[in-house]
Amino acid sequence: MFKKTFLAVVADEKGEVFEHPELLFAGMSGSAVVRPKGEDLIPLPAGSRLFTIPGAPVIGFDSRSNRAATVDRLPKRWGGGKIQAVSTFLTPGFTRTLLPAADYSRQCGTLPLWSYTAVGWCVEEERFYAAAVQVDRNPQWRPEHFDDRELDPLVRQRLADHPDNRLLEQLARCAIDYHCFAAKNLFFRRWEAPLPVSPACNARCVGCISLQESDCCPSSQERLTFVPTVEELCEVAVPHLKAAENAIVSFGQGCEGDPILQADTVCAAVKAMRRATERGTVNFNSNASIPDAVDRLAESGIDSIRVSINSAQEHWYNAYYRQRGYTFADVVESLKRARRHGLFTMLNYLVFPGVSDQRAEVDALKGLVGEIGVDLIQMRNLSLDPTLYLGTLGAQGRGIGMVAMLRELKAAFPKLQYGYFNRTKESFFPKGFETDWPIR
Repeated sequence: MFKKTFLAVVADEKGEVFEHPELLFAGMSGSAVVRPKGEDLIPLPAGSRLFTIPGAPVIGFDSRSNRAATVDRLPKRWGGGKIQAVSTFLTPGFTRTLLPAADYSRQCGTLPLWSYTAVGWCVEEERFYAAAVQVDRNPQWRPEHFDDRELDPLVRQRLADHPDNRLLEQLARCAIDYHCFAAKNLFFRRWEAPLPVSPACNARCVGCISLQESDCCPSSQERLTFVPTVEELCEVAVPHLKAAENAIVSFGQGCEGDPILQADTVCAAVKAMRRATERGTVNFNSNASIPDAVDRLAESGIDSIRVSINSAQEHWYNAYYRQRGYTFADVVESLKRARRHGLFTMLNYLVFPGVSDQRAEVDALKGLVGEIGVDLIQMRNLSLDPTLYLGTLGAQGRGIGMVAMLRELKAAFPKLQYGYFNRTKESFFPKGFETDWPIR
């Protein structure tokens, strides 16, 4: 097999993207500049997007000296124009392995809430490569399945059929204005649909996508302003559970706070849904901050729970979530209770190369998985300015490699599954799941 050459990808001041002729591709593990390994890279997945890191010079390895170099202009023979670093935003189902190598100290303000992923150009194959690994095969979240030309009339008809349902109005906005794929699924009458229920939250996550305490990184959407009634929830959920293909309804969405604060309403709604139909899967996404509520939710009839954490280490968890009225120990207790109730238990693990794969974090995550018996870890890319996140945690150093981390966890816990999306109860434990890693 021939050795591939990867060049750094840059953009000019107008945003035109191209390969740098003399700079080899580099990535970052935390704040450390590293040379990508073969296992870190895959051809850029279809549906991924390229975008610039405004004002930030690119860092790569000089092709002559083989040393790391920070470059903000093209060679004179290429015009000598100013350039900036480029990132990719991966299509769902892929977890990043390295951050873009850039001088973030010179970027133009705090970056928007995207997950920044290193991207390079393969000379021999003449195509982009991303620093990523595939963790989920589910094709239902690919952008080509969400054509807004088909969506608009479906939204209009559903609203006309239920003109007084505030939840439907909210989800219509999520589908049309915020381009939420889950909300679009509801109107397409298929797959996983959302059930936002809580305008309040007991955490103040750095970079929350629905409510910001400052204008450092504006939230990408407005938060739900009301608590839906049981009737409104059932009017949305029951038809979906009864008829949709691979039907899932999920509490805990990006347009709300945390649904565990509305556990009474959720429990009543789930009981009513289950009186209407046993079909479909009811999932609960949450920070799992109230263990007693998890008991009641399990008894009401939910099938699965997905608990969000950015770290298995309490000090990093606290720094990011900035929680009010609960502790990391409460989250761990909730996970234990979910397992005792027989719920399919998932971690929504907000991953960040150079943090999630640090040795102390890997060891802490192995300890947490071993203590609880987690069924699946969703390896979700954390959407946040790298400088802001590293500064928030006070994280220093570099990781062992994201692929190495995944491999080590799987070796320690063969029944542990990786993924990116919620699952129907029929596919909680697919055939061959114990050996279904890596995805090839």
